[in-house]
Amino acid sequence: MTDETKRSGSTVRLLALAAVLGIAAGVAAIYVRSAADSNQGALACAGDQKAIERMKPLARGEVAGVLVPDRPRALPELTFVNAQEQPLNLADFTGKTVLLNIWATWCVPCREEMPNLDRVQSELGSDKFEVVAVSIDLDGFKKSVPFLEELKLANINRYAEPTGKLFQALKMAGRAVGLPTTLIIDGSGCEIGYLPGPAVWDSEDGKALIKAAVGES
Repeated sequence: MTDETKRSGSTVRLLALAAVLGIAAGVAAIYVRSAADSNQGALACAGDQKAIERMKPLARGEVAGVLVPDRPRALPELTFVNAQEQPLNLADFTGKTVLLNIWATWCVPCREEMPNLDRVQSELGSDKFEVVAVSIDLDGFKKSVPFLEELKLANINRYAEPTGKLFQALKMAGRAVGLPTTLIIDGSGCEIGYLPGPAVWDSEDGKALIKAAVGES
């Protein structure tokens, strides 16, 4: 093998290594950027730290999947409408703990979960707490209201967001990987709990967690 051939082979290997390192660096950059993007909503929020401390040991049993952060978590702007088509956002619920549930009539687990959310609102709903179940059906209230009426779910208020913007905002914040998605939000509008998927909210475990979030024994 000539020196020139050796040098050529070395050059090829170096270029290949550089390419691999470049790809790795690119992947790392994408990962870091994606992590940063998904954590934008994870910025500190001046919320109820004591509620988090009360909730952590109670995320168990039927609500074991609820993720309770170490500190209140800021959320992006979340807008939707009520039954009168009036626009609302989290600021409209200031001072009230909210169980924000994102659902749709085509989501089977959502449909199964709605009756127990209605029972939670019936039992625990007050000026301090509300189940805010927002339908993201593209037809707005045309499908969600008949479904709720068919099951005689009269305790939860009717909310909808048919444009997809609400789900996209949560997705960008790393808080919407599917349906249902539920957030527990304190009176300051900060996230203090998150569950990707359904739960039996009207179970003793679920009600204990909600009461801890509200500050009731």
